[in-house]
Amino acid sequence: MEAVPVDRIWEKGRLSVRARVARWRSKSFVVAQCAVAAGLAWFIAADVLGHPTPFFAPIAAVLGLGTSYGQRLRRVAEVAVGVAVGVLIADLLVLQIGTGGWQLVLIVVLSMSAALLLDGGQLLVTQAAVQSIVVATLAPSPGGAFVRWTDALVGGFVALVAATLVPSAPLRRPREQAAVVVRKVAALLRASAEVMVDGDTERAFDVLADARASDYLVRELQAAADEGMSVVASSPFRTRHRHSVRRMSELVEPLDKALRSTRVLTRRTAIAAYRRRPVPPSYAALCHDIAEAAEAVADELARNRMAEAARPLLLAAAAGSGRLERTNELSVEVLLAQMRSVIADLLEVTGMGALEATDALPPVRG
Repeated sequence: MEAVPVDRIWEKGRLSVRARVARWRSKSFVVAQCAVAAGLAWFIAADVLGHPTPFFAPIAAVLGLGTSYGQRLRRVAEVAVGVAVGVLIADLLVLQIGTGGWQLVLIVVLSMSAALLLDGGQLLVTQAAVQSIVVATLAPSPGGAFVRWTDALVGGFVALVAATLVPSAPLRRPREQAAVVVRKVAALLRASAEVMVDGDTERAFDVLADARASDYLVRELQAAADEGMSVVASSPFRTRHRHSVRRMSELVEPLDKALRSTRVLTRRTAIAAYRRRPVPPSYAALCHDIAEAAEAVADELARNRMAEAARPLLLAAAAGSGRLERTNELSVEVLLAQMRSVIADLLEVTGMGALEATDALPPVRG
């Protein structure tokens, strides 16, 4: 009896490790980019400009790049300005009033106030405060304000150049993640079709639990879409991909709807199984047909296409939904209505408008 929990813990541990490794791989380019940018910023400030300890240069470079591609240009600008403001104010005040507790309070207040008056964002204000603290406490060398300010500009410039160099992976992720979402829809539909056939209550609620745990897929899709749009907006070398990335970004809403509709379908399937309501075999067959059409949609998305080629399969399923026999069981009737909702949502994923997708569903038999 104890083997099952142990097996589950072991499996969850393996999944966690795989997820962490996958996350590291997805960020490996950014890690290498930040490391190279830090070294290059130090080299320019120390060896080219001759600054003795230009630690503000690599700091500004790494903070500007960050670990995501989103809003990189704005982040680089805020870091560069924030570092410059904090360094200048702290260096000037240390020269006049020295260092100490009350001096530090005054320096932080003035640095953050100056950043806010510049209409800076949260990162700019925070960097102004942090760098003023560093100058006032760890590197109080009056008269070196221009040197440190130059180091901050060097780091910002290196980060700005590095931000334009991005791999193609962030451009592929939206379509890859969109395909993952649709494949999940297909898997849930197949499992629901099997439950409609055998009426296995335990399995039905397992499928429902799996469906309820799928929200993260849409969140990852939205994050991938936002990151892809940020890349094409910040890199002049990736502007040709803007149209395809934007098209994939526009699929987030219909994919979210399709997954939600499928989740409701799994819930209604579980209720029908729990109440021992017999489901006609044709309903399970229709659910399986929709799953096959969803797989075709996923295949098209994975190839960076708008899945128009999969539309005939969905239209065939829509036509079939209008010919199904009707029952007197409300739980079963809801299944039919929900499968039709999934079809309409998937038709939107193929590029049809919401009203057009709804109109593509024929009237059901009386």
